[in-house]
Amino acid sequence: MTDKNFEEVPEDEGSDAAASGPAPQENADSTEAKAAEGSDESPADGAGSLPDPAEGFTVDDILNAAQTDDAAAGDAAIADAESALLNDLKRLQAEYANYRRRTEEQRHIEIARAKGEAAKGLLPVLDDLDRATQHGDLVEGTPFFVIGEKVRAVVERLGVVAYGAAGEEFDPQHHEAIFQQPTPGAEKSTILEVVEVGYRLGDVELRPAKVVVAVPSE
Repeated sequence: MTDKNFEEVPEDEGSDAAASGPAPQENADSTEAKAAEGSDESPADGAGSLPDPAEGFTVDDILNAAQTDDAAAGDAAIADAESALLNDLKRLQAEYANYRRRTEEQRHIEIARAKGEAAKGLLPVLDDLDRATQHGDLVEGTPFFVIGEKVRAVVERLGVVAYGAAGEEFDPQHHEAIFQQPTPGAEKSTILEVVEVGYRLGDVELRPAKVVVAVPSE
């Protein structure tokens, strides 16, 4: 038999040949994880990183920092604007309060005037009732007596007050003297007789009382 000569393959070459075989495939998930880990790493020499402006400062340092002239001027301007707005608000409040007061006063005046106009229309009716009472035409229990009492009740609810009676002191501001009669023993001018009763509504005089005045005879 013929011996076949086999070339010896060095161990190193064999290992290289084995290594040159098909390379094992890496897991896709592990590859992506490595890539993500690589992206988190900071670039060398600080390339691509942004400096932190507040690095090394505390909150107290920032709050206690010296104010610039521009910032101080801005704060002063804001304070002046706030003061001006506050003064304008106070002025508007005062004007509104005065307006409400004047409106309320005018409202009361208009109400009194309206009541006075309504009462003036009833004064002739009251005069007729007084004359009928003096002549004995209004007897209690009769229909006319009841009507007269209702009219007087309406006038009273309006706030109309009658004034002027014999024996009162004469007041030219509220009484109208249609005749003066010298009277012995009279020391001052007094009402001797009431010809027409006067009426007032609050401070508004609807009609002065027409009277005969007794004056000292001397």
